[in-house]
Amino acid sequence: MAFDSFGQFVQALDKAGELKRVSQPVATELEITELADREMKSPGGGKALLIEKPTINGRVSPFPVAINTLGSHRRMALSMGVGSVDEVAGELGALMKAKPPTSFGEAIKLLGLALDLRHAKPKTVSRGACQEVVLRAAELAGGAREDCPTLANMPILKCWPLDAGRFITLPGVVTRDPDTGERNVGMYRMQIFDGQTTGMHWQLQKVAARHGKRYYETGQPMPVSIFLGGDPVLTFCASAPLPDGMDELLLAGYLRKKSVELVKCLTNDLEVPAEADFVIEGYVDPKEPLRTEGPFGDHTGYYSLADLYPALHVTAITHRKEAVYPATIVGMPPMEDFYIGTASVKLFLPIFKMNFPELVDLALPAEGVFHNLVFVSIKKTYPMQAYKIMHGLWGMGQMMFTKYIVVVDADVDVHNTSEVLFRLCATTDPQRDAIFTRGPADVLDHATSEFAVGTKMGIDATKKLPGEGFKREWPPLIKMDEAVRRKIDQLFPPAA
Repeated sequence: MAFDSFGQFVQALDKAGELKRVSQPVATELEITELADREMKSPGGGKALLIEKPTINGRVSPFPVAINTLGSHRRMALSMGVGSVDEVAGELGALMKAKPPTSFGEAIKLLGLALDLRHAKPKTVSRGACQEVVLRAAELAGGAREDCPTLANMPILKCWPLDAGRFITLPGVVTRDPDTGERNVGMYRMQIFDGQTTGMHWQLQKVAARHGKRYYETGQPMPVSIFLGGDPVLTFCASAPLPDGMDELLLAGYLRKKSVELVKCLTNDLEVPAEADFVIEGYVDPKEPLRTEGPFGDHTGYYSLADLYPALHVTAITHRKEAVYPATIVGMPPMEDFYIGTASVKLFLPIFKMNFPELVDLALPAEGVFHNLVFVSIKKTYPMQAYKIMHGLWGMGQMMFTKYIVVVDADVDVHNTSEVLFRLCATTDPQRDAIFTRGPADVLDHATSEFAVGTKMGIDATKKLPGEGFKREWPPLIKMDEAVRRKIDQLFPPAA
């Protein structure tokens, strides 16, 4: 299902009983964060919140704020128009395994899979709702009327007490490779410096940083456009760990079963989703010095420290007439990003399985704040297979940031942290079953001794085979006889 606006998705959440409306004024400075944090830490992620009267320095913004809209398994599924993200993962997995047909029946089945991609490719249109209201640089500099958005009066949150200022937290940042013309849509926080300037926190290993490096080498201004809102699938795809060079909007079109319509920006040559709620157009000047950005209360649960990053100069802001401002917060888990990350894992698990046929399942526990901790289950058939999986995963995209990988056998539910920890403690000898290696680290990781370089640890918590240094008999796991279990179920039926 495709949503024509972020507001339409909010209405769908309301209809599904997944939304709480907050009618009293709530400040964008810290108060929305406190309210949202309590909701995100409620069982199952709580509800989405629509703050109808967000205030900025005591004045009510003309734009409502929606937060925690993707913060549960059900809301993630609703954003894709399905009952469960597993359905989409299954479809994608079938598509990835598609082979040339050997019969008419197989041909029909393959055709059905191919038709799922008929709307995947984005298409350009001449007009978009995202440009219903337009403010160009001169109006932004001169002080626009109160009902128009500027960086000063948009309901952008100051999330945590020690944050350096207000931050846009759910942007789709559009950049283009100056050599190949390939588009990238990433998600990088944006600190508001003033009414016309923001920080661009694209980290060292991100695609936009690679694009920026080329512009810095040539000295040419780098066009950048940011969209907020629109179909929630756009937000999800901006955060998805796609390979460099793969268009996030192609994935969005596949997921929503409808092409993403794009409209050309007014002050640069980039294109943005026509149904977005807000668009911020601008450029990065490679000839000016970097600016101090941060600190910011980050997904690590700690403040990421101030550092130097490029500045974005805003040349225009456009928006829908009935725009809704989307936001999220990050911090001590569990938070909304846990559910977004879990959906990404489910969606891309079929691709992982193509590389690692023995892989059964993979989980990123909330306590690992996205990628610090990964649990993997495998069908183990030969010695040292767990180590092969560890090294393979560390070599795949953003999995390079993973600090700890724990590999367990196929019968372990990796989504049950208690079960994984039991196997970890019961089936490992620390010296024999752990390895250390070095590699790239998340630049937000304050615990590494060096910036962006750190240590990784892998733990083999699988049953040991001959050739793995285990010379004793491996005991069986305690399990009740299945016939006894069935008899007791009949005599004492479980409570409904």
